[in-house]
Amino acid sequence: MRILSVNVGTPIDAEWAGNLKRTAIDKRAVAHRVAVLANGLTGDARADEKNHGSPKSAVYAYAREDYDWWERELGRELRHGQFGENLTTAGIDVNEALIGERWRVGTALLEVTGPRTPCVVFRNWMDVPGWVKRFTQAGRPGAYLRVVELGELGVGDEVELVSRPAAGVSVADHFRARNGDRDALRRILSVPGHDAKWDEMAGRVLLG
Repeated sequence: MRILSVNVGTPIDAEWAGNLKRTAIDKRAVAHRVAVLANGLTGDARADEKNHGSPKSAVYAYAREDYDWWERELGRELRHGQFGENLTTAGIDVNEALIGERWRVGTALLEVTGPRTPCVVFRNWMDVPGWVKRFTQAGRPGAYLRVVELGELGVGDEVELVSRPAAGVSVADHFRARNGDRDALRRILSVPGHDAKWDEMAGRVLLG
């Protein structure tokens, strides 16, 4: 399990980028090692800090294996950073990571917090008809991470699984349940100590 690419971006003006008309979704690979701060990677900026400025989404990871799947689906090449991720990984099923599991990458410690939610900027950036629906149905959202310990990381660093909840909710199930998947929601409800928000959702989705 390792990092194939470290990607950062800066905000640019773009008419297609939602209400803000600015975006930093275009992440580009860097060859040097990058400092990991509480709010993300050095050199990476956010245009929409209201929706993308939470410490829980400081770093975004997406797997090369999922890109390979999308390349077959879309019939086009997809470079590292195409989906706006900071870390392009290899050898780890990012979507099956459990919320709360921790990764040592370089000298930084990162914790999985949840899935990415496709938005209008992502849709317009990809320029694929029905992109939000297709991305949602595919169930390959990638994972957001918060920074537990500051450090630095770079291309080629191993992703070491430091800890993993004995029973937990996967990134994929979190994503699917949030989008109305009843089976995923039932799996979450079977996890001891699950967040009460899922019980509230069950009342609407399963009993509604």
